[in-house]
Amino acid sequence: MVLRELTILNYKNIQEAHLLFSHKLNCFVGLNGQGKTNILDAIYMLSFTKSAFNTIDSQNINHHSDMAMIQGEYITSSLGETTRVTCGLKRGQKKQFRLDNKDYKRMVDHIGYIPLVLISPEELKFIDGGSDERRRFIDGVISQYSKKYLEDITQYNALLKQRNALLKQYEEQVDVPWDFIDILDEQLVPLAYAIYLERSAFIERFIPIFQSIYTHISGGNESVNLSYVSQLHERDLKESLQRTHQRDLILGWTSQGIHKDDIDMSLEGYPLKRVGSQGQQKTYLLSLKLAQALYLVRVEKNALSNKRPILLLDDIFDKLDSERVERIIQLVQQDEFGQIFITDTDRQHLTTLLQNMEDTSSIFHVSNGVIS
Repeated sequence: MVLRELTILNYKNIQEAHLLFSHKLNCFVGLNGQGKTNILDAIYMLSFTKSAFNTIDSQNINHHSDMAMIQGEYITSSLGETTRVTCGLKRGQKKQFRLDNKDYKRMVDHIGYIPLVLISPEELKFIDGGSDERRRFIDGVISQYSKKYLEDITQYNALLKQRNALLKQYEEQVDVPWDFIDILDEQLVPLAYAIYLERSAFIERFIPIFQSIYTHISGGNESVNLSYVSQLHERDLKESLQRTHQRDLILGWTSQGIHKDDIDMSLEGYPLKRVGSQGQQKTYLLSLKLAQALYLVRVEKNALSNKRPILLLDDIFDKLDSERVERIIQLVQQDEFGQIFITDTDRQHLTTLLQNMEDTSSIFHVSNGVIS
């Protein structure tokens, strides 16, 4: 899957842009706050039907306009066949999303059609944020190749929302509708186990890819690991939900389930968050996201119809020493990685990257929302 052409109208600070891309490497250079990340976010929107940074659509429209439009033309096969994806935003109206001029009935049906991996400074929340950030990572990967998983997690969250609303509603009352809550639990439990098994299988297959990439970037000087943490490892969920009725009522929310899952991250056998330097934490995150791209290529290529994910790299070189930067540059040049879009304020990093890729690369300069 290659993004050949991108048109942007009134998206954030980009009033108008029409860009033609290289099939391998595309670089955006400019000072901070000029709009480089907004270009990547527009590309992200065409894959995931929403912004990576602001989920309120109206706030992504340029302040001087009432509407915004993003359109991408993708090469979908070696024969040069193309498809067009269009996203339209208008204040006070529902977002429009189209594939070849045909509206989607459900936005969720588009997820996975254009596989994509984003690495940005915002992603550091994976390490220092709450467990929801790490669950979001797992769900984001699996949902790109498993429609069933996406349906299961969507349904689970809807039922959980209902259950929590009831707990909150009746937390100070006697006549709690436990029969109805038990009916919700009967639906929650099988969904939870299906999600749990899929997450477990993913983590098991993902770890070796992740560790090999970290070893390459760090020069083999450090060892890392990650492990899947879940209440379902040792507890029967149905029994746990029954046993914690009163506790959940006091809390006003459901304390048991796969919505409490997490990932433990370690460096040299110690918690990464406690012992890792900024450079090591960023290396961990970069390795994790690059492993996501390779996982989709190596393990789930059939589910994705052999599409290689588009890779968005936003300001990735900050806080990394020159040796790690050089190894990352070597890594992303490999054929397994598909089309790459990268931003940086330092032209020197990109010059190094472009040296061996002059015939398959393009560079753009971004200033105050204008791209040249």
